Amino acid sequence: MRYVSHLACPTCGATYPKDRVMNLCDRDGRPVQVVLDLDRLKAERGPEGGWDPSRRDLWRFGGLLPLDVADPVDRESVVSLGEGNTPSLDYPHPWSARLGCRFEVKDEGRPHAGFGANPTLSFKDRGMAMTVSMARALGLGRLAVPTQGNAGDSLATYAVAAGIEAAVVMSPDTDRPVLGNVAALAKLHPDRVSLELVPGTIVDCAARIREHYVPKGYFSVATFQEPGWRTEGKKTLGLEMAEPRGDRLASRTWKLPDAIIYPTGGGTGVVGMAKAFDELEALGLVGPERPRMICVQSDATTPIVRAYESGALDITPEEPGQTVATGLNVAKNVGHINVLRIIRETGGCAVAVSDRAIRDVIRAEWRDRRFAWSPEGAATLAAIPQLADLGMIRQRDRIVLVNTASPEKYLPTIRELFDGGL
Repeated sequence: MRYVSHLACPTCGATYPKDRVMNLCDRDGRPVQVVLDLDRLKAERGPEGGWDPSRRDLWRFGGLLPLDVADPVDRESVVSLGEGNTPSLDYPHPWSARLGCRFEVKDEGRPHAGFGANPTLSFKDRGMAMTVSMARALGLGRLAVPTQGNAGDSLATYAVAAGIEAAVVMSPDTDRPVLGNVAALAKLHPDRVSLELVPGTIVDCAARIREHYVPKGYFSVATFQEPGWRTEGKKTLGLEMAEPRGDRLASRTWKLPDAIIYPTGGGTGVVGMAKAFDELEALGLVGPERPRMICVQSDATTPIVRAYESGALDITPEEPGQTVATGLNVAKNVGHINVLRIIRETGGCAVAVSDRAIRDVIRAEWRDRRFAWSPEGAATLAAIPQLADLGMIRQRDRIVLVNTASPEKYLPTIRELFDGGL
């Protein structure tokens, strides 16, 4: 934690010691973030902060992360299973041709030669790799998470690798492959992983964590509840979108996309990417320009969309619906206030799409391009017609769509959409 300065609440400005193990801000009950000493980092490691493009995982960003693998003390705490460093794939599509722009897909779910790979086939591995590593650095041995599925799968996997305990609380309606994997880990490693099924959604699971596990000494790492650790892991999505690649590698030129279309449940990735871009600007690697942050939700559960459209600063909690994109079924989150702020500051927007549109994209893109979209990822492509009408996509734009997981994690729910099988 050499380059960590302190913790801070971006909503009220309160600050806390960097090694304080805490959940929400004492003053306003909002999420806190890790603050880096960027001046020191730049002075000691150069403007790129120790970026090491030879590494094929998210730890390539060195001092831009709370734990720097180049530091012997930090390195002892890091638990890595090859996560991150996923490709942004060129994705020619009739809509990109019609709009005169370039689509890229940040593919988090499947391994690609020459890149890293998320071990549980989900972008949740970025946040949980950082969370478990920070827990080790600060001497925590028991973590608990309420989950729609993928975060629990990821925490269980990293807890086993790290030798710490993890309590995973999820709905019995969780997608079968995810629930089965966590159940298997709990059976194989009963001293490391426990699984409890609670009817309802992630909100009900979170209440169970607070009421039952926290009093037993577990530290909650629910979305935005830990002190910015999951945000630090997710910010590597933005760092990878900006880092020198291809024809920019020789000149080591960092460049941001023009827009990012992000499937948004809790929204940790939105906050993390925005933080990454601010830090890159502070280091002098990019200018003040920012990608338009476009958040896509399921029309079954739309707290961010409703708040954005009404001009509200924060969401109004609502009853969750039902959607095939289970990761989007987040009816309320204490961090949504920061997601809304980022959408507005970047000139982005929030839109909702139907399950039918999501399913149509999954089916059509597999049939026509043999590309496998997760339901949440497919929501980003399903939103393109709306975004075109809103003027959110412009000629010559570089647009990054985030495919957050492998569709294999959602079988058998969406199996029929893949003719001939995955």
